[in-house]
Order: sequence, then C-alpha cells, then structure tokens
Amino acid sequence: MSTIVEADVVTAVSAIVRRDQVLTDAASLAAYSHDDAEWAAYDRPLAVVLAESTHDVAAVVAWCATNGVAVVPRGSGTGLSGGANAVADSIVLSLERMTAVLEIDADERYVVAQAGVINDRLRASVAEKGLWYPPDPASSAISTIGGNAATNAGGICCVKYGVTRDYVLGMTVVLADGAVVQLGRRTAKGVAGYDLTALMVGSEGTLGIITELTLKLLPLAGREERAVVGYFPSLHAAGVAVAAIAHAGIIPAALELIDRTCLRAVDDWQQWSLPRDVDTLLLAKIDDAGASGDALADRVAEAMTTAGGVNVERASEQAEVDRLFLARRLAYPALERLGPVLTEDVCVPRGAVPEMLARIQAIAEANEVVIANIAHAGDGNLHPLIIAPEGDDAAKARAKVAFDAIIAECLALGGTVTGEHGVGLLKLPGLADELGERVIELHRSIKLALDPLNTLNPGKAFPAAEPAAG
Repeated sequence: MSTIVEADVVTAVSAIVRRDQVLTDAASLAAYSHDDAEWAAYDRPLAVVLAESTHDVAAVVAWCATNGVAVVPRGSGTGLSGGANAVADSIVLSLERMTAVLEIDADERYVVAQAGVINDRLRASVAEKGLWYPPDPASSAISTIGGNAATNAGGICCVKYGVTRDYVLGMTVVLADGAVVQLGRRTAKGVAGYDLTALMVGSEGTLGIITELTLKLLPLAGREERAVVGYFPSLHAAGVAVAAIAHAGIIPAALELIDRTCLRAVDDWQQWSLPRDVDTLLLAKIDDAGASGDALADRVAEAMTTAGGVNVERASEQAEVDRLFLARRLAYPALERLGPVLTEDVCVPRGAVPEMLARIQAIAEANEVVIANIAHAGDGNLHPLIIAPEGDDAAKARAKVAFDAIIAECLALGGTVTGEHGVGLLKLPGLADELGERVIELHRSIKLALDPLNTLNPGKAFPAAEPAAG
C-alpha cells in the first residue's frame, strides 16, 4: 500500500512553485489524468503542476526523485497512445505554459523554442523569417513541439522531408534527479559522443523531460506546390497506386489516403460538399519547382489511373487543395463525434500497403466493427480508426480484438507497431512481439542507467520487467 500522502505532496510542491501553478481540484485532476487515447489505463494524479520554466521542471523532478513520487510529463495532451496518462502516486507535470520562441537564426537556419510551443505557431514564427519547419502532424494546430519530440512525430510532409528526429539539433533536458543538461549542437554537423539527442527523441518522457529544443529549418522559398487527386473504387486499388508511386521512385511532398467513412464524417460536420460517392480518395502533393514538378505530377496521375483511379486530376484551385488536406487533418475529430475511436498507427513497407489495407478490411468484417482508414500512405504509415458506439461493451471488446489483429498482421508483413504516435500504454504487447526480449532488456538497461528510481513516466514506452518468481 502506498505511503505517499497527497496533502503532503501538494504542500511540498506548492512551496517549490507558486500555489496557482498547482492544480488539485477534481475537474483539473480528471482533465489532466489522460491523453486522447481511448481505453488506455490511467490513475488520478496527486496534483498537476503547470511549469513555466526549466527551473520549475528541475525543482519538481528533483523533489519527486527524493520522495519517490512519479512524474508524468505532458504537453497539450493530444497523444493517442496513453503516453501522458497519469499513474498511481504521480504528479502530472505540464509544460503547456512554456510557450516562448527564444531565438530564430536565419543565417544558420535554426530555431530555439520552449517545449510548450504549438507546432503551427512555431511554423508561423519561422515563416516570417523566410524559413520552414517541415514536421507537421495532423494535430499541428494543437500539439506541442515538446510532445512532437517525445513521440518523434511525423505528419503529412514526412514522406519527403522526414520526421521530428531529423530536425532536432539539440535540446535542454531535465534528468531524473533534477539535473539540467544540454544535449546536441547548433552546428550543421557534429559527432561528439553518443547521439543522446536522438535517444531522447521518441523516448516518451521516460529518460528525461525535454524543456527546450533547437530545431533545424529549411528555406521556405523554392517550393511550388501542386496537387493530384484520385478517386478509387476500393481501398486496395488506392493501395496499389501507393505501391506503384513508390516503385516508380517518385517522392511526393505528401501522399494521403482518406476513405469514404472519414470523408462523410468530415462533410457531415463541416458541410463542405466533399465527394460522397467514392470509396477512397488519394491526395498527392508535389512541391518540386518548374517543369520537373509538372512532370512528377503527371507521373503520379498516370500511376493513379493505371491502378484504377477515376477522375484523376491536377487540382487547379488552391482553396480546394487546402480544403482536402484540411479534411485529412479533421478526420480524427470528425470520427470522434460518432463514438469512441481506438486509433491504430501501424507502418508497413510501401509495397505492402495494398495487402495491409485488404487485411484491415477483412479484420473489420470478421469482428463486425467499423474501421475507418486514413493514412500517410506515401511512407506506409496507416491509421485505421476503430469506432465503437458509446456504451456498447460488446463492440468495445470486438474493437480491442481487431486492434490486436491489425498489429499482428502488420508485423507479419514486416512492419512496425507505431510509426509516429509512440508506444505509450496501448502498444506495449505489440512492441514486445516486435522487438523480442533481448532488445527489450537493452531498453530496460538504458532506463535503469538514466532513471534508476523509475520515477519518469514509469510503465510507458516499453514493457516493464516481470516480477521475480517467488
């Protein structure tokens, strides 16, 4: 039984930061106890601390380490794997107030920002200097760059431009004992020591808490966007087009898949007159300039048509292109209006996309559940969205069976259980199957070295060791 007294924790933490930075009311504790993952376990935290500086984070973490209190770091709570869910006897440490863009160096092409900066705000800030930050998760309007780094978020542009890790040059990190360290660099190149910066990216707050990031930027100029839209009679046909585009060596700036369930959900919500008589939409974006970009767009259109796409066309109206990509970003919240959504995040080789989509459809039929599909199809990152009506426990149980079956089929096709959402709690069994016990032990060894008391986001990102027999 726990010996931690909640009142004592609140009193102690309130002496470290201002009392108004500590939330203890029932509504706040409930709101901060979990992220957006459906059905991932969570506990009521002892308190929520709204950090405003690296000093705040370090002081709270140091006190927690000394007193055996777990710390669950949190950005804006948009995660979909349970990575920010509170555990027993924990403090939720929110970085949402750490919102300063500290420096933009246009010559060296980097930005330094606190972890609580919203992705879209960062992108807008650097755009004023003629620069571009490519990682753009679908949650870019509401997710923080700290959370993006903690899960190595990808997004719509990552098929060509890479994921968050590709843009993190350095960071400020609070370690498990409260020490503050600087990792990485600001130079274009550097190989001094182990790449601890890359280790922290994607570690889901289990090895340290990222409070500031130094991010590489690209020039904003020189991109000339054009879109190709194709409508397909089936998910499989759209998947064949994806595989054909990859086989042809074409790297679009984006290649997104949206099925009819998602399109209808968004249209019912937004009343945009989106196409409702198609099964699947495939939306490609080419941003190469000039004639080479036009030629690539023509090749993408040809691949779509050959794969069975109908009404394949180069989108000429920028407003229509923007609306279709926004429909892709709004698919998840639109589906949430239909009932609880259990979100998958599997990634398979691009050539396996058609087969994986076919297997997802078969799983939906076998388990009598509704599975909507959106995908960063260009890099094989699929997001099947399993919908269960509110209060239907039988449907919820079937959804969980379908969730596990999708992971198993993904692994059978040489894929990975998470492309960008992180392992959190939902993907722990699948991760064990993917990595194997020896590699899991390597994870545990790293965790033990950096967090020997297991106070940083315990139980997340990789399976804990089994208790010793007897």
